[in-house]
Amino acid sequence: MPTDGPHHYAMVAWSQLLLESFRRWTGRELLLRTGSSEDQAQALFAAPFVVVSHGAESDPILNYGNQTALDLWELPWAQLTRTPSRLTAEPMNRDERARMLAVAEAQGYFAGYRGIRISSTGKRFLVEDATVWNVVDGQGIRVGQAATFARWTMVE
Repeated sequence: MPTDGPHHYAMVAWSQLLLESFRRWTGRELLLRTGSSEDQAQALFAAPFVVVSHGAESDPILNYGNQTALDLWELPWAQLTRTPSRLTAEPMNRDERARMLAVAEAQGYFAGYRGIRISSTGKRFLVEDATVWNVVDGQGIRVGQAATFARWTMVE
């Protein structure tokens, strides 16, 4: 996560939207929220589980990945945040991914997702028990979607 300038402040604000939206839809906290917004953003970025999100564009671009996500997808921040979200899945898995995102969009969130994803170097991994949720702003307008999961297995 950028640590200075406007990008840093935007990511602190986005982290708050991720945390607030997760609580809104699931009734649970994504992580223990203590300290300032900046402390919470740093805790989210350092969390031992994946958190990744994209905006609300027609072909959404990833706009956030914590360190666990960056490591798993084998991408630096600057490259992750230029990647179309659909490219995190192989072509044959994109329809299933799109259906799950549509369900999440319609009902606010989707829990228990399982699917294959692919890293930037072509390593495949099975995501298990993922939660996907709509990221909404203070007015309840959808500004993106996010996903979190703590279980994945590398596959051949």
